[in-house]
Amino acid sequence: MRLTVIGTGYVGTVHAACMADLGHEVLGVDIDAERIASLSAGRPPIHETGLEEILTRTMALGRLRFSSSLAEGAAFATTHFVCVGTPQRPDSKAADLRFVNAVVDGLAPHLRPGSLIVGKSTVPVGTAARLGRRLAATGTDCEVAWNPEFLREGSAVQDTMCPERLVVGVSSERADTVLRTVYGPMLQAGIPYFSTDPATAELVKVAANSFLATKISFINAMSEVCEAAGADASLLAGAVGADSRIGPQFLEPGLGFGGSCFPKDIRAFAARAEELGAGAAVAFLYEVDRINTRQRRRTVDLARRILGGTVADRHIGVLGAAFKPGSDDVRDSPALAVAQALRDGGAAVRVHDPEALDNARSAHPDLAYALDVPKACEDADLVLHLTAWPEYRHLDPADLATVTRQPLLLDARNVLDEPTWQAAGWTVHALGRAKAPATGLVRGEPS
Repeated sequence: MRLTVIGTGYVGTVHAACMADLGHEVLGVDIDAERIASLSAGRPPIHETGLEEILTRTMALGRLRFSSSLAEGAAFATTHFVCVGTPQRPDSKAADLRFVNAVVDGLAPHLRPGSLIVGKSTVPVGTAARLGRRLAATGTDCEVAWNPEFLREGSAVQDTMCPERLVVGVSSERADTVLRTVYGPMLQAGIPYFSTDPATAELVKVAANSFLATKISFINAMSEVCEAAGADASLLAGAVGADSRIGPQFLEPGLGFGGSCFPKDIRAFAARAEELGAGAAVAFLYEVDRINTRQRRRTVDLARRILGGTVADRHIGVLGAAFKPGSDDVRDSPALAVAQALRDGGAAVRVHDPEALDNARSAHPDLAYALDVPKACEDADLVLHLTAWPEYRHLDPADLATVTRQPLLLDARNVLDEPTWQAAGWTVHALGRAKAPATGLVRGEPS
């Protein structure tokens, strides 16, 4: 089949490349001319494992190319995937749909009869129906379906090629048949396929994200209780997660979630539920959001306590800038939020990340950055582990101790091997354990 994929961000670039890898002819469309030029040269604008290889392969086979023209996209195919962003509106918690609206309005005059627009963007329930009415008012012969994505940044290629499920929201058998053809190889491989109405498909995405966000905030709420009670949140999470009704996934006490999905999606879901008169049903999501935001303040407060009540004039090394490992995305990064708060408190902060430094510099230009871990931790009074990159688990704490001013570690992700670090002379603190005493000691000072 011929497909267009409109929007070449994290979702669109991966979807376009993977659909071409399935054997379809794909045209990726974006108004960002610089991004189109980069993609046309085989250089993805994002870091995703395996993506560059798929781009190179499918472009060489002639199955994938890119354009900045919506009109060309409309002429190229009759099935169009919309993968543009739906950020939070600046004036409310609701989703900003201007990019989705712009794509539909831009396509409408050029669409071939019988075209199918397939939304993949995360949108408020009712969006597909509204867009259908918008198109009908122009006399355009086109149907709107919704096919939410469930990608995890860092493993987006794997999640696209081998998804746990496919969800499509359609209003006709014809649309369902088109999407079954698009995903034919996956259906032959036994991937579960849920064909629903568009409203249900739209809700599946935000319901899944809301549940996962709630699970993360739940264990972080428990970690706060653990600190007060002198318990260990990591041990608690392991025991609770052993219950098959609960499971261990997303029960990882620490700094909390960030990125371009969970925070804005749960806010937009709650806002849309209020519009529908069902706000009370999901009011708990506001507390989920507050707990998550509070984890960042708690991390800064713990750093302050460890250093004797203030971070002013102290040197702090930060390990991690991306919002999660495996990605160079720094949007709503908890790590950078903590680093910036420490900097604003008067600390000299130096940040390392294996992939996200360029994006971090653009987002937080007043922070200092280092290309390697020892440089980030040089003369540090405290080292903070804020993004759980595998590279950090394999550090030699004995070697790292030689460059710091004092071997103090705050593991805000609860994944480093504490006994190994302690054996190398480090004092280790973490969220979800007994409250850290205020030391304020600097190597060479008397205790």
